Formats: sequence, structure tokens, C-alpha cells
Amino acid sequence: MTPLYGCVLLAGLAALLGCYRLLRGPGQADRVVALDVLFAVAVMLCVCAALITGRTAFLDIALGLALTGFVGTLAWARLIDRRHARARREE
Repeated sequence: MTPLYGCVLLAGLAALLGCYRLLRGPGQADRVVALDVLFAVAVMLCVCAALITGRTAFLDIALGLALTGFVGTLAWARLIDRRHARARREE
């Protein structure tokens, strides 16, 4: 087994742990971090696929996933922050 396939196996393990935290996370912040981890795993798998197959299209997909994950994480974190700010004002 090459180190690249070991990387794919570790990415699968990270994806399982991220899915668990996404579904069972006690708070919204935990779910945001878990979703960010899942996007990072998807980017890593796309890069591994590009290295294994030699196709550069996977790198374009990885770049798109990274940008989408970043914007999604920022938007969700901002939504959580607004909810907490509103709750503090109402108290």
C-alpha cells in the first residue's frame, strides 16, 4: 500500500468522525466545525484522486469545494453569532 492510499484511508476515518459530530454535535458551533472538516476531507480526497489518476480536473473540483466550504462556514458562523447577539439583547 502506498502512502497515498493510506492518506485516503485516513480521510475516510476523518469523514466518519466528522459525520458523527455533525449528527450528534451538542451545539451549532460543533456542527459548523464538523461541516468544515467534511469539506476539508472532500478537498483532500479530490487531491488524492488527482494524484492517483493524473487528471487535473480533480484539482479544479478541489478548489471549488474549498471555496464553497469557506464561504459556507463563514455564513453559518455569522448566522450563529447573530442568533447569540439577539438572545443577549432580549435578556
